[in-house]
Amino acid sequence: MRTRVKICGITRRQDADFAADSGVDAIGLVFYPPSPRAISIAQAQNITSRLAPFVSTVALFVDPDPTEVSRCLDAVSIDIIQFHGDESPEFCSQFDTPYIKAIRMKPDTDLAKLATEYESASALLLDTYQPGLPGGTGTTFDWNLISQIGKPIILAGGLNTGNVADAIKQVRPFAVDVSGGVEREKGIKSHDKISAFMNEVENA
Repeated sequence: MRTRVKICGITRRQDADFAADSGVDAIGLVFYPPSPRAISIAQAQNITSRLAPFVSTVALFVDPDPTEVSRCLDAVSIDIIQFHGDESPEFCSQFDTPYIKAIRMKPDTDLAKLATEYESASALLLDTYQPGLPGGTGTTFDWNLISQIGKPIILAGGLNTGNVADAIKQVRPFAVDVSGGVEREKGIKSHDKISAFMNEVENA
């Protein structure tokens, strides 16, 4: 099975277009103001207005107000929502839009229990736990903590051109999610790094 790729934290249209041209399956738009990669609805509209077909647009939120999510869905063409906070299954399910639930991995994380709890999620995204940071840590976690759960797994957390092939071979995830690993500075993607990352995924 081909491993899908999502590039998160897109802030510029040219980066989204290059990602699409490179074969990326999804781009992630961050609607979490504390993040250095956060964008406005107007920026999101510009980024997605002429995005190539068959590239999914993912909107990332962290413990948002429901009206904030609804306002984004009304204004931007969003295919799937990514909830990266402590949102309940009931909260995530209320928007009539497919969603991914991010899980910050700890040694005692019970993935099987969470997969049952978030049965309505399209996938679980597994990220690195770091106190005070909902994501974007730039560090990996122990991939041995991952168990097969009968639900698609999206692997995130510190992935880059140097480790993504090993990650795919060990975890065999449905998809990988990268942000900082393909950047030249926060929010600004390196096209060379995107190309190299995609080559590593293909080689794996």
